[in-house]
Amino acid sequence: MTLTDSTFGKVEKSVLSDQIAERILQMVQERRLNPGDKLPPERELAAMMNVSRPALREALRGLSMMNIIEIRQGAGAFVTDLDPAQLVQHLNFVFALDDSTILELFDARMIVEVGLIELAAQRVTDEDIRLLEDNLSRATHSADDIESFLQADLELHMLIAQIARNPILARFMESIQQLGLASRRRTAMIPGVAQRSTADHRRIVDALIRRDVVGARQAMLEHLGNVETKLRIISNGHEEDEIMG
Repeated sequence: MTLTDSTFGKVEKSVLSDQIAERILQMVQERRLNPGDKLPPERELAAMMNVSRPALREALRGLSMMNIIEIRQGAGAFVTDLDPAQLVQHLNFVFALDDSTILELFDARMIVEVGLIELAAQRVTDEDIRLLEDNLSRATHSADDIESFLQADLELHMLIAQIARNPILARFMESIQQLGLASRRRTAMIPGVAQRSTADHRRIVDALIRRDVVGARQAMLEHLGNVETKLRIISNGHEEDEIMG
């Protein structure tokens, strides 16, 4: 697209850098700036928006931290590919600090993952089952390796999203999975959690093999409920009791 002075619109000099960033974000949301688009040079863009270069520079740095803009040394500023996994990356820090926010994440997981498992039970193929069984095998053999287990855990839930064959829900799931890393790392430290999750996953996969929609739904609900219970124990400050008991 051709970028002109009127494309970005002028911003009053008194406006803060976050409002400059908000204007650029709005253009991305409205698809007036698309993944991979290069922004005009700093001097030119500042003139287009009627703002100072330092204010613009600060706004672009903020957008860069959000993974909306990529600043390439010597090349300029570009809109990123807007990959959901990258866009939510910094939110893991928020989840790591706020237990209530982690627990609220389970509202989203309950809605999205239970819907996905129902679709997956109707659409699963023999090849899908092979991939699920392979994942379970790797998870079982990595129960004592937290990082390997977390990777297998994430992969299983994303496999289910792919099996459901709904691209929109899969994108939601991809974002939720990245946000869930903080909670997974915390619960994975509790002795027995990896083994319990593996057993839960086994029941989920067995229901998918049977193409049992009701059974798959119930297995997923129980699995998410088990994990949420562990998180509530941690949030209430009883993790030591849970580990010792």
